[in-house]
Amino acid sequence: MPMERDFDKQYLSMNHFLADIEGRAFRMAQIATGNRDDALEIVQDTMMKLVQKYSHQPTTEWKALFYSILNTRILDWHRRQSVRNRFRSWLNWHDDDDESIEDALAQHPDDTNQTPDAKLQDNQFMASLNVALSALPLRQQQVFLLRVWEGMDINEAASIMQCSASSVKTHYARALEKLREKLGDHQ
Repeated sequence: MPMERDFDKQYLSMNHFLADIEGRAFRMAQIATGNRDDALEIVQDTMMKLVQKYSHQPTTEWKALFYSILNTRILDWHRRQSVRNRFRSWLNWHDDDDESIEDALAQHPDDTNQTPDAKLQDNQFMASLNVALSALPLRQQQVFLLRVWEGMDINEAASIMQCSASSVKTHYARALEKLREKLGDHQ
């Protein structure tokens, strides 16, 4: 009986953790892939891997493990796309699929007290931010999102991305520089 309670508690903790993190993880994956369906698949795969392999780990370690798995899945996706694109160009295939990519950052909370003018400015900024984030190199993009959106420190981000703290600092500084350059009109 006590064993069942521990399992139920762990199960509920994992469900709460995944529910809390899924939206931000999805936005990170969507920005990295530019594709809603691929992002959903990556996040679902990450969640499954965390539950299957690491649910027995202490809850304090889940966040770092989750983002490490997510980062690996995103890198794997980019590698697969690179290979597919080489074959497509070699075979001269063209995608006729010209779907517009949904604005991943447009899902921010709505402030009903804003004036229409302020809402328009916010929407324009969010659209510009989404474009600017998507244009960043993958490593810069991931470091920026881990540091700013997830509030991770340099060492946590370095551990997740399997690189040195100095690399995280460099990627972060470059990402900030490029974002400031592209978003300067919105200051």
